[in-house]
Amino acid sequence: MSTYNFHGSTPRRHDSGYDLETLTRLADGLVDALSVEYPHLVPHGEVVQAEVAQAVDDGLPPNRGRIRSNLEVVVIGAGAGTGSLGFTRRLLEELEL
Repeated sequence: MSTYNFHGSTPRRHDSGYDLETLTRLADGLVDALSVEYPHLVPHGEVVQAEVAQAVDDGLPPNRGRIRSNLEVVVIGAGAGTGSLGFTRRLLEELEL
């Protein structure tokens, strides 16, 4: 398993090439934020969360297409400056989408 230096920290990269701990934390945060801010968008966050969990379980990269399409729905429905949009932005950056 390789690591890389990111602003002084050393996130652990999974064999899939992604820092799955960070992706898990961000997906969980997205669902929590959506629950408070946009309950009708929670199912889209749960899809993202499930795809990241599956990547953790099977050791393969997350399904970026499925994640991207669900995050796009959140981007359309979430307002600027919200936690939901912040978690979405970070997930998009982490997954290089």
